[in-house]
Amino acid sequence: MNTNNNLLFLRSFMRNPKSVGSIIPSSRFLANAMVNEAIWQEGTAVAELGSGTGAITRYVQTNANENTKVLLFEMDQTMRSNLQNDYPNFTCHPNAAALVDAMKNEGLQQLDYIFSGLPFFNFERTLRDTLIEQIHQALKPEGLFIAFQYSLQMKKQLSEKFIIEKIKFVPLNIPSAFVYVCRKKE
Repeated sequence: MNTNNNLLFLRSFMRNPKSVGSIIPSSRFLANAMVNEAIWQEGTAVAELGSGTGAITRYVQTNANENTKVLLFEMDQTMRSNLQNDYPNFTCHPNAAALVDAMKNEGLQQLDYIFSGLPFFNFERTLRDTLIEQIHQALKPEGLFIAFQYSLQMKKQLSEKFIIEKIKFVPLNIPSAFVYVCRKKE
């Protein structure tokens, strides 16, 4: 992670801490813990919510095959522009709450995997509900939602729409994080 990305992330956090959730990007340990949950040979369509400076995106790019369609969602305009420049084969979108519409615009019916770094518990309940409903609608049957959080506070709400297969603790991140691996309920 270069210094410019760290500064960009910190500035974004200072402007809007409830949307960013941390002062520095995710560690490689956290990124690996997330992307290693996917079976990449089977993944044809993937989304990443809250892509930030690309800390997880670079691991998605490394693992995805050339035919995998990847949608990135980032609200911060500067970060989104940087992502578009760094990952020209991926499409960038501003609002994860419009995930299903963005998929339709890209000609996608369902996603195999959705990765998320969004700080869900910082959001109002109505936004959390909207995001979780969008994620549930977007995933194929048995699709995986793989999200990191800094607490276990989302466990109850996620279990309403998903089977939580496991929660992995990743201590080598600032702050330490939990990776939720959730399978879509029908």
